[in-house]
Parts: sequence; C-alpha cells; structure tokens
Amino acid sequence: MRVSVNAEELQLRAEIKQLLKEANAMSQPSTFAQATKLRRMAAAKEQELVKNREKLRKVMKSSYDSHTKTLMILKVLMYLLLIIWFWRIPVASIPKQLVQPFGKILSWRAGGHVNENVMVGIIPWLILSTRISKLICRKIFK
Repeated sequence: MRVSVNAEELQLRAEIKQLLKEANAMSQPSTFAQATKLRRMAAAKEQELVKNREKLRKVMKSSYDSHTKTLMILKVLMYLLLIIWFWRIPVASIPKQLVQPFGKILSWRAGGHVNENVMVGIIPWLILSTRISKLICRKIFK
C-alpha cells in the first residue's frame, strides 16, 4: 500500500506541476479563461493530494494505536506475572544509608531490614524502574 500511495502521490504532483506550467504559459488576455480553468484543476488535484495524505495518516495512526494497545496489555500482563512471582521475595538489597528516609516504602512486602540493608519489594521496584525509564527516555529522545 505504501508503494502505490507514493506512486499515486508522485503522479498527482506531476499533474499539478504540468497544469500550473500550462496555466502560467497562457499570459494573453484571450487565454485567461483557459488559464483559470487549468489553475482550478490544479487546485482540485491539490485537494485530492491532501485527502490522500490524510487517509494515509489515519491508517498509520490506527496501526500505531493498535500496536500501542498491544504493548500496554503485554506490559500489564508482565507486571502481574512479576508481582505474582516475586510476592514477598526481595528483588534487591540496598544499604540502609542510601535509602534512609524511604526504607519502609521500598521494603513493602519484602521483609524490611536485614543486616543494615533494606530489602526492596517487587511493587516499589516496578514503580521506580518504570518512572526512571520513562524519565530517561524523555531526556534521550527529546
């Protein structure tokens, strides 16, 4: 579909260019009506080109939206699987000094403190890793 749209777009552009060239060549007062008719035809072709671009944009957007929805569903399922798998099991151990005011929040459902280390639970880990990865992506891709 992409190749045919490009060929159609190129053909329309060539027709528009040719019509405008012919219209500009008619500079005599006696050919004014013909030149106006050619310019109107070129304007109609430009409108057709705009409609084709809009249709292509809508197709691309719907494809993008469906892929985005699929990825979101996959992400939610993966998070649920990780939560079920690592429920009450610590996923990381961080020294207490590094996370001093947030130790209880990070150790939620993971067992608390062990040997001056904070055991990080899966839910706080997923929340933090998601937020940090979004922040990094925004900084890199902007």
